[in-house]
Amino acid sequence: MESDPPLLFVPVGKNEARPFGMSARDRACRLAANAGLEWGERPQAGRPVLLASMRFGWDPAWLKAMATRPNTMLTLGGEPVMAHVAADANPAAAAAGLEDHQLVEGYELLPAETAELNYAELRKRERPFVLPLDPDDPEPVERAAYDAAYKGVTDALTLYLWRRPAFYLTRWAARAGLSPNFVTLVGAVLCVLAFWLFWIGDYWIGLLPGFIFMVLDTVDGKLARVTGSSSKWGNVFDHGIDLIHPPFWWWAWERGLVHYGRPLMPLTTIMVLGVIVGGYVAQRLIEGISIKRFNGMHIHVWRPLDSRFRLITARRNPNMVILVVCLLFRRPDLGLELVAWWTLISLIFHAVRLAQMTERKARGKPVVSWLET
Repeated sequence: MESDPPLLFVPVGKNEARPFGMSARDRACRLAANAGLEWGERPQAGRPVLLASMRFGWDPAWLKAMATRPNTMLTLGGEPVMAHVAADANPAAAAAGLEDHQLVEGYELLPAETAELNYAELRKRERPFVLPLDPDDPEPVERAAYDAAYKGVTDALTLYLWRRPAFYLTRWAARAGLSPNFVTLVGAVLCVLAFWLFWIGDYWIGLLPGFIFMVLDTVDGKLARVTGSSSKWGNVFDHGIDLIHPPFWWWAWERGLVHYGRPLMPLTTIMVLGVIVGGYVAQRLIEGISIKRFNGMHIHVWRPLDSRFRLITARRNPNMVILVVCLLFRRPDLGLELVAWWTLISLIFHAVRLAQMTERKARGKPVVSWLET
């Protein structure tokens, strides 16, 4: 028996708006392609189709949600936004309904105002947005799309401090036609520059490229999501740098203490770097074990406590806060020692949580994220 044809995405209507410097139609089709759908200019006979009105801007999460709901119409304020037309249904009637802002009989209605989806990939739970896309003012949709691309569980600096400036950088990069991989490459160069400046003890100068890199580390991923430009290579490039560079920064910081005039004793150096680097690797392994053992669930989203601790856990950004505060008092050596202590505390916390999750599973009880309950 032949399998059903894959779902086709077709934009309906016209809109002169240019969110993130792209035509509404092109952006919608790129988001659909990034969600794994094929797209076309018109429906095809005998093929299921997801129709989307260009009068609205919407969270890409709706594409995956609607793809699993045949004969369903997504609405906003009683007007149709999307319609999943089954292979044996008439797409012309649904398309006319979207063009005329009229609901069509025979479809289950899904009001965008009350629906709620789980963002497993972005570790958050909230209602995906649907907004009118104003040709004269696309910024509300741009802001909503940017916020939708943001992880709900991450460190405090990323979540609060540079969320707003990163939005403007993301929008500027999109309108300038910069690719996410180019932004990642610029960040990588700045990351290496920060490493070198830390190595020679120029901490304050090194913090500038380091800070810019940390912000760009947010921008590249958001740029990929809001423009539908995500790719496997880009994901590997971005996350590979994120994964590898922190231990090198801490090593460079320790080497720079000699030039700064506050070197650590040899035994202290071994202990401090051993704890920081070893603890970092161990925490990453714990995260990997959690994902593998508990059906892809990150350890940071098991309970609200874990999500709150993720704000300050010993990863790059919280560690840099410790180093900068101590640098203000001209004690970069003390900063590195405190990072070692905080890494150890964070490692113990995550190891205990993993043990608790494992014990709960062994007793036959479900281990699921609080975002799903």
